[in-house]
Amino acid sequence: MTIPNLVPLAARRVEPAPSIEPSLCQRAATYGQEKVTKQAMQSIGQAMFAGAFIALAFVFYLTVTTGASGDWGMVRLVGGLAFSLGLMLVVICGGELFTSSVLSSVAWAQKRVSTRELLACWGRVYLGNFCGAMFMLALILSAKMYLLDGGLWGLNALKVAQHKLHHSWGQAFALGILCNMLVCLGVWMTFASKEALTKAILLMLPVAMFVSSGFEHSIANLFMVPLGIVIKQLAIWDWYQIPGFTAEQFSDLTLLHFLTNNLIPVTAGNIVGGGLVVGLGYWWIDSSKAHDGPLAQVTSMAVHLEPVLSRSDQSNRQDNGSELAANSISILSSKVCRGETQMPKSIQKLNVSALMEQTPFTLAPELSVYEGLKQLNEKQLRGAPVVDAKQRLLGFVSQQDLLRSLWSEEFVRGISYKVADLMQTRVLTVTPNDAVADLIEVMVVDRDKLFPVSDMGVLTGHTYASYEERLRHASASKPSCFPVVSEGKLVGVINRESIVAKVCAIYE
Repeated sequence: MTIPNLVPLAARRVEPAPSIEPSLCQRAATYGQEKVTKQAMQSIGQAMFAGAFIALAFVFYLTVTTGASGDWGMVRLVGGLAFSLGLMLVVICGGELFTSSVLSSVAWAQKRVSTRELLACWGRVYLGNFCGAMFMLALILSAKMYLLDGGLWGLNALKVAQHKLHHSWGQAFALGILCNMLVCLGVWMTFASKEALTKAILLMLPVAMFVSSGFEHSIANLFMVPLGIVIKQLAIWDWYQIPGFTAEQFSDLTLLHFLTNNLIPVTAGNIVGGGLVVGLGYWWIDSSKAHDGPLAQVTSMAVHLEPVLSRSDQSNRQDNGSELAANSISILSSKVCRGETQMPKSIQKLNVSALMEQTPFTLAPELSVYEGLKQLNEKQLRGAPVVDAKQRLLGFVSQQDLLRSLWSEEFVRGISYKVADLMQTRVLTVTPNDAVADLIEVMVVDRDKLFPVSDMGVLTGHTYASYEERLRHASASKPSCFPVVSEGKLVGVINRESIVAKVCAIYE
């Protein structure tokens, strides 16, 4: 029998509060892990799209800068803004771009992925970007776009491509570092928003800066320089009718010259700029918070959204509890940086392990609805965790879940449900080392109501209300009972009643 992945009740849905959302570094780590662990064919396919997007952006750049007259800086700014279309398409439409994939170094630093997996990801994404760029190159040449504006479009492409080969090795390496610092900083900023329009706006200026300043982007060069090389080979120079320009002037536009003088140092620079300077730089700063300065005094709390495995999935999993925990999805795993709480020090120092019930009552997944309801009634409990024979958490079932099934049997005859069919398979859990003070906050306060401000700092409330008024209406729709999980196994349960009893004892 397969345990369905049921959607949890509204009362159990938890959206992370703005003040304790995962940090940008943690989002970057998740972003990188998803890229590395993605299926190879899916990754290559999305990388091909990304390569094509960047190629299209360079076509846009060439078009808006061809024949442009006026201030040198403004022309390059317009071209840079046009080129930002490429990264917008990658981020919003979905694509795997090598220069942003190097941010997966954050996931590697957190030991979420191995070195081999990291390098394999970079390799297949680079290959996919190259294939996508070559596909667009074939289309652009077939369309004979180099003949636009009396051949000036093609001449512009030749000049841009040749200029990229005139850098020294060290200069190309440095320009590659600068370029991908801006690309990855642009992508990093998008982690702060879920809105497509906001992400597009955030990407514009970093991309415009690196393009207008002449920084080097390896994937853009994979399209741009080969375009110049092929135009030089295919062009019948009489078509251009441009005095003073001959094919001999572009004799240094060769594939070997491109590989040795540009692509290799620029690619290396892109890895250093994005993966080391931005990725590992921010990871080092973020990780040092836990060990240095006043933030080290702030207790962290992790509330997890444990994925519960179906029977078919369980048979394919190893029996190691850590294997299950490794696939958990953290929902509030960031450091709680809200300063000192006003609660007594004795409460601040309490961990979940001090108040949890270490031998909680549990239900077996194969129990019938009637037997499950009977056992809950005998124990005078509203709900209980559902575990397998090895104490791995499978779900949580309440009296309400079971009574709903009994009510439905009046209308749907012949269906014999079991606990496994009705339990909630997305369960909010805590760990033994989580702070009780932080758990109290999650249980009782809805920070979206208390502080009605969007991620962009825009007030979402329609009327003014004092802090005290907002606090009265900021009740949270959270469970009153949390399973305590360690290494994928249920080790206890903590509920609101035990917390209230301890708080009363402390205040007395």
